[in-house]
Amino acid sequence: MKVFADYHTHTRYSHGKGTIEDNVKAAIARGLTQIGITDHGPASYSLHRLGVKNPEKLLDIKAEINRLQRHYPQIEILAGVEANVISIDGTIDVPYKILQKLDKILVGLHLMIIPKSFSDGKRLIYDNIIRYKFHKHDREEIRYYNTLALLNALKRYPIDIITHPGYRLDIDTVELARACKKAKTALEINVSHGYLTEEFVKTAAKEGVKFVISSDAHRPEDVGRLSVGIDLVKRIGLPKEQVLNLQ
Repeated sequence: MKVFADYHTHTRYSHGKGTIEDNVKAAIARGLTQIGITDHGPASYSLHRLGVKNPEKLLDIKAEINRLQRHYPQIEILAGVEANVISIDGTIDVPYKILQKLDKILVGLHLMIIPKSFSDGKRLIYDNIIRYKFHKHDREEIRYYNTLALLNALKRYPIDIITHPGYRLDIDTVELARACKKAKTALEINVSHGYLTEEFVKTAAKEGVKFVISSDAHRPEDVGRLSVGIDLVKRIGLPKEQVLNLQ
């Protein structure tokens, strides 16, 4: 059982530590045949995490990838994005005209974002940071709206992968898995976040959804370090046919 691709890696374009070429070299060294360069969308905003300056910067990244591809024919370099859901209505921070020109579209829920509206900020940020912690009776409602935001995004955009589902923002695993299966969108097994549980993957897998194992690397040395995800797949007996980047 071997992973041939790492579709979720970051560079200096969005608070990663290395260049695109650094990530490519690391991927080649680990024997990968595909790598995704998926920097954060422009709505990512905090003291230690910034997204790309604007959506058009993603096209500059793609142009750089195209230049590098000529020098590294042994690996396919995919231009993508890890976009942010910025509204309960499913809006993300990258317009469709840009998405159409990218190779891989990853989308996730993040707390540190610039929301589409004040009410969206309350639902996606305040409720998940404050209400979820101090008002346990509100958790079902918060989970409902978090899940709704992702379900709406799946209806609006051609999403390839939902990143780190459930990380810091609670979601309904079954509902999300069903929607992803219908949309032909994969759920990510993210090796960088310690929250990941076998129970989540088992529950989602029962719905027939596909998965990908990703590093979410923010340093070149972490690109392709996916053994934790492979071990999880083996422990729960998930068929490798259900994991898109396994062979």
